[in-house]
Amino acid sequence: MNKLEVLQDISFGNQIAEEERDVLRSYFVETNTWRKILRNEIDIIYGPKGSGKSALYLLVQDNKEYLTKNKIILVPAENVRGDPAFKAIALDPPASEREFTNIWKLYFLTLIARAVNQNDFNSKIAKKFISIMQESNLLLSETSTLGSILKFVQSYIKKMGNPSAFEGSVSVGEATGTITGFSGRIIFEELGEEDAKSGKVSASELFNMAESVLQEADHKIWILLDRLDVAFDEASDLERNALRALFRAYRDLRSCNNLILKIFLRTDIWERISDSGFREATHLSRDLRIKWDKNSLKNLIIRRVLGNDSVIKFYDIDKDKILGSSDLQQDLFLKMFPDQVEVGEKQSSTFDWLIKRTADGTGQNAPREIIFFLNNLVEKQAQILERGESEPDGTWLFDRATFKQALPELSEYRIVKVLYSEYPDLKKYIEALKTEKTEHTVLSLSKLWNVDVTQARTIASRLKDIGFFEERGSRSAPSYWVPFIYRPYLNLVQGKADDN
Repeated sequence: MNKLEVLQDISFGNQIAEEERDVLRSYFVETNTWRKILRNEIDIIYGPKGSGKSALYLLVQDNKEYLTKNKIILVPAENVRGDPAFKAIALDPPASEREFTNIWKLYFLTLIARAVNQNDFNSKIAKKFISIMQESNLLLSETSTLGSILKFVQSYIKKMGNPSAFEGSVSVGEATGTITGFSGRIIFEELGEEDAKSGKVSASELFNMAESVLQEADHKIWILLDRLDVAFDEASDLERNALRALFRAYRDLRSCNNLILKIFLRTDIWERISDSGFREATHLSRDLRIKWDKNSLKNLIIRRVLGNDSVIKFYDIDKDKILGSSDLQQDLFLKMFPDQVEVGEKQSSTFDWLIKRTADGTGQNAPREIIFFLNNLVEKQAQILERGESEPDGTWLFDRATFKQALPELSEYRIVKVLYSEYPDLKKYIEALKTEKTEHTVLSLSKLWNVDVTQARTIASRLKDIGFFEERGSRSAPSYWVPFIYRPYLNLVQGKADDN
């Protein structure tokens, strides 16, 4: 097997976790974060885009042996692929944060009722819980999609006009799934004496019933939520109301030990909804932020390398031995890649070069960008050898020059597919930087964007928050530096812009 044949066969996997679900476990290393999630010490997992949140979300679902052994019933509350269940809410958003909290709670109760019914829990309390949900027409079909369940719940609440209570009779059109009448007994406030006499039941009482069902059956239900960044528009009132309401619902459910919400959320989204003040934040102690250091990123690269039989055969290596030794992992890295991309005593090693070129303005590296870059590196090097050009020196699979050729595609992907798609209102300010210098002051940005200094500072601050700028200098005289990852697409020139 020659180098071209290896390059034509090698893959570092898909940078999108949902697209490589079948092979994700072969790359996975059981980190302390993972163990804390499984031990039920963590409910909320924060991480930047591309940091591996969705990978953890999928791996939790696919760990069937552990879930069965520990009697955990998983209830996904959002679609792994396709349109998010909550996307439709944007068409007819709830009027208030309070109404959204009630939607979350009733949605969760509906999913819990379906799970309890599917698992045939037959205790007295289980039958009572199912009976109440059934009488309220909230025991929905096993074939109902998450989107249709959510639409039903929203309709259920809005139809009443008063989001704090349901009364009357409930009937549902079989063909359309729409509500034509009511006969519900559920309220979201605390029960008064008259409410209790009339047979009403509070949502909190239903959650307590469900908790009792699970305690008697010695089971747990984990309700999983991911992809909330896709479900709601960035920085909108809907996103803020939806997620603040979600965390209020989470707070109210914390009294349950067997009924648990597991929320996977992007760090920047959490910062947006909490920036304006969020009292519930003080109650969120079971959370954890995903962070990748240099050692864990190198290990990720090696694990993905070792997912290729062609590499194992070409270098005649023992996969298990290499995975068990960081020194052997370093040796393999140096066999495959050149020691430096830019040669010189003061120049970085290849790995450090890669880390610098794939970091955003926050200084963070996400596996998604590294995987994207390495796959593009393979493609570029294979094209070079397919043209009959010289092979890389020694045992290397990649030439130094190929690294620089592979960077522009990553730069375009990060700006066009990530920043422009998520923050379209900032596109014109980023585009205005094309062919400009790599470092700016508020004054130079004010001139470039044709806005006053106050506006320039506000825009620059937003660009810093999304990781486009790295802020340097002092608080009174900051400068804004564009990281390497964005420079090729914008064709930037090294240096500091003139203030005059």
